[in-house]
Order: sequence, then structure tokens, then C-alpha cells
Amino acid sequence: MNKRGQELSTNTIILIILGIAVLVVLIVGFTVGWGKLAPWLSSSNVDSIKTQCEVACSTGSVYGYCKEVRTLNDGENKYSGTCQLFSSSEPVNGVDYSIYGIVACPTITCPASEQ
Repeated sequence: MNKRGQELSTNTIILIILGIAVLVVLIVGFTVGWGKLAPWLSSSNVDSIKTQCEVACSTGSVYGYCKEVRTLNDGENKYSGTCQLFSSSEPVNGVDYSIYGIVACPTITCPASEQ
């Protein structure tokens, strides 16, 4: 009897292997936690926070600049605060935020109690 089986192409086999690898990484990431799986993924977001604060300033968003709490991660430390806090030129609670280059917004005046 002359029976022939269907062959899988090399591309199909490679795609199946990559799919299984991605699936395993996703399962491990969601069950164990992404922080434990790949600590190198949590990198600095200083530029992102700086851009967000500049946008809040340029659009005149008082809430976004004075009240919205953001988490600044410099790769070693994480700080929670507002753009107003991060743009202060003097150290606050022993932290000098001026090293991150987030400039104060001259067009928005935050209430004094928000610092």
C-alpha cells in the first residue's frame, strides 16, 4: 500500500515552538509575577514622568500637575508624588528631586496644602 503522510514545513515547526515558548513565559509571568521573572524589565521611567509633567503643564491641567500621584522609578528607587513635588528645587523629605530634571511649571499655581 502506498500511503503518504502530510509533512509539516520547517516554518510551521518553528512557529509552533515559538508559540509554546511565548505561552510558557506568559504562564510563568502571570503565576509567579513579572517582577520575579524578569527584574530587568522594571527600568527607569524618569523620562516618561518628565514628559507627563510637561504635558500637564502645557495643557494647564491643574489636577494632572498638582494632585495626580505618579510613581517615579529611577532604576534603584521608587518615589510616589505629584509633578509639583518632583519639580521642587529643594530637597523634600531628604530626597533631592532636582537631579531628575523635572522643571517647575510657571503657568500653574498649586494650592499650598498640596506639597
